[in-house]
Amino acid sequence: MLDLKRIRDDPGGAKAALARRGAAEEVDELLALDERRRELLPEVEGGRARQNEASDAIAEAKREGRDAEAEIAAMRELAAEIKRLEGELGEVESMRDELALTLPNFPDPDAPEGEADDAVVLREVGERPEFGFDVGDHVELGERWGVIDIERAARTSGSRFAFLMGELVTVELALVRFALALLSGEGFVPVSPPVLVRERPLEGTGFFPGEREMIYEIPRDDLFLVGTSEVSLAALHMDEILAAGEVPRRYAGFSTCFRREAGAAGKDTRGIFRVHQFDKVEMFSFVEPAESPDEHERLLDLEERILQTLEIPYRVVDIPTGDLGAAAARKFDCEAWIPSQERYREVTSCSNTTDFQARRLGCRYRPAEGASPVHLHTLNGTAVAVGRTLIAIIENRQDAEGRISIPTVLQEHGAPATIPSSRQ
Repeated sequence: MLDLKRIRDDPGGAKAALARRGAAEEVDELLALDERRRELLPEVEGGRARQNEASDAIAEAKREGRDAEAEIAAMRELAAEIKRLEGELGEVESMRDELALTLPNFPDPDAPEGEADDAVVLREVGERPEFGFDVGDHVELGERWGVIDIERAARTSGSRFAFLMGELVTVELALVRFALALLSGEGFVPVSPPVLVRERPLEGTGFFPGEREMIYEIPRDDLFLVGTSEVSLAALHMDEILAAGEVPRRYAGFSTCFRREAGAAGKDTRGIFRVHQFDKVEMFSFVEPAESPDEHERLLDLEERILQTLEIPYRVVDIPTGDLGAAAARKFDCEAWIPSQERYREVTSCSNTTDFQARRLGCRYRPAEGASPVHLHTLNGTAVAVGRTLIAIIENRQDAEGRISIPTVLQEHGAPATIPSSRQ
């Protein structure tokens, strides 16, 4: 949620910032609702004070045996007016808060302009493999070696599901162990978070109301399946005030994630690139406001270290304002080279959400003893999106016979040297 005081103090600056995200028009409406609320509050409070005075006067008249009918009639009229004002105040507050929830975060001044196609390539890292044969995609290779089964998953669960089998599961687990070991060494606390959450964490992280159609809902229990453990991790310190010595807080969440992918029919439907259920290791940081730009670079550096260690060629792109999620002020994506598609595809992203999520979730810290609490800044970044990382490994490390060599670092965490292994 945006800082209303900041918008009141500099409405022109707020409109200019949100204009970069196509949301400038809502600022005037928000300010009008906020101004009406600020007008109504003293009217309601003044009416309640007069009501208390009138009540005391009636009680005094009755004690003295005087006729209080006139005072009682005036009291009823005042009560009706207060009720009307309270009703309007409640309606205005509801309209203001609902509108505020729809507004995206202020974009970082350095975030590039434009839509998805306007992403700025910052660098390319690693050599793309050159094959002297027709490359197979991950589905073809996975089915050849019996480690991916799309057809049976479709019979079991419908489209956009897959069975991962045999040695590929061992590679998946090695990926997770590798990522968690690296992040633990960098001060991230491993977390296995809930994947079912209430509505407030999704609203607080900015996924609601805008992305509600992407989330699986369980109405009977008023719970939702998360599309990323960012949601659960952000709520870890909901409505808490941390001491200055307790920040930064860094977490590495490993969980299964669920997304409906509504509206994406016909796009990336083959294989395991865009599925309804997938595993992911997610980084999440709570930091002091002044530290969030450096923390953003820290998360990006860790994402790149993981891709480099896995020997996956990739590029880093700076996401333009028109393609940012609601909560993000700035976002970097790492895109892996996918040989069968002859293009780079997103495998990780990291976002600085500044104080946007912290305001919604009540995550604050006290800069010094006795000081007033201040909202933290939160950041998130994908360490390993398992399915997409497996695609990059399978396709970039295939040979003419379709055998897949597994990165050495994953072998150190229990993965086989090849798929199929030498034992087959």
